[in-house]
Amino acid sequence: MFIDIDCHQVKKYNQNAFGDYFVSKRYPDEGKLIAVLSDGLGSGIKANILSCMTATMLLKFVEKEEIPIRHAAEIVMESLPVCKVRKISYSTFSIIDVNDEGDAKIIEEGNPEFLWIKNGEVMQPAYETIPSKTFKNRCLKSYKIKLEMGDRLIFCSDGVTQCGLGNGKLKLGLRREGLIDMVLKKLKEEPDISSSDLSEYIIRQTKTIETNGLPKDDISACVLYFREPRTSLIFTGPPFNQKHDAEYAQMFADFQGKKAICGGTTANLISRELNRPITMDTKISIGKLPSCSYMEGVDLVTEGILTLTETLERLEDGKWDVDNAAGKLIEFLLDSDCINFLVGAKLNQAHYNPALPVEIEIRKNIIKKMAAVLQDKYFKRVNIQFM
Repeated sequence: MFIDIDCHQVKKYNQNAFGDYFVSKRYPDEGKLIAVLSDGLGSGIKANILSCMTATMLLKFVEKEEIPIRHAAEIVMESLPVCKVRKISYSTFSIIDVNDEGDAKIIEEGNPEFLWIKNGEVMQPAYETIPSKTFKNRCLKSYKIKLEMGDRLIFCSDGVTQCGLGNGKLKLGLRREGLIDMVLKKLKEEPDISSSDLSEYIIRQTKTIETNGLPKDDISACVLYFREPRTSLIFTGPPFNQKHDAEYAQMFADFQGKKAICGGTTANLISRELNRPITMDTKISIGKLPSCSYMEGVDLVTEGILTLTETLERLEDGKWDVDNAAGKLIEFLLDSDCINFLVGAKLNQAHYNPALPVEIEIRKNIIKKMAAVLQDKYFKRVNIQFM
């Protein structure tokens, strides 16, 4: 079971920093994921610092497994001071520790209650209340639930449930009931919608509810979707030993999932070993990148180092053009959950041509950096096999 997770956010109107902070980390070796959403008091830089500190502390405590999630949450709850003016906590938070089998531990302090959606219905899980020993009216809600294929979890800051507060239609804001109606209607229309698209939809809808579309608070929505993983394989670079060409070509052919080839030499290798012709795209390429090619049984065929280098750059800055080869490769990667790289170790002298851009690195280093970005920023599972 794969945990598809993403979070979208918008800042309060006229602020330069997010007052909410989201952090998530996947642990492939342990088959688990930890995510934290924190809402800092107020908005702007102060709220950003408070929420960032809270979320980071919780993640660091829990990931080391030296401190159980409940104890970690209690430490943070007892440590957060109360604002002298507003008499409320400097930060609220929600934290989830979940494994690939669906065993989840969730703790909330001050944030809106999360949604657990199963088969189109909102579940009402039991929880334990843990009162603060230091502060009145402050407590934790601790849940232990078992998730199954198709289940969804939705966490949000109060910017979602309170959006539209005071306007003509929603004097009391969207509230939890309004969020439930919004989400269930969308899931009925698109049962397989991704976590990224659903969290973005929630944010977009809440913005439209606000007067003049201007958020009166920071708004964050985090979605987890438990489903079958979408697997993909990218073959780039010929094997170090040419004797293994046929072996790796057959491995590529037998792979069950989406497939891509990055590199002209690699494409020629697959074409030769599998007897599949390559068809060149006759369209004029956009920018400095060569156009894509086509091959039977392969979802995407691109040029190698130039395309991989630009793909890495665009993944890092989060901006790309889907009309060129790098944009198509990014769409291929982001539409996958478990990404496998077959990386050839044979050196290509063209990589050392001084006429090429200085920033071009050899294939191995580019793939290693890309894997780190895909794991840390886009929450993908990545496996690299060097040949």
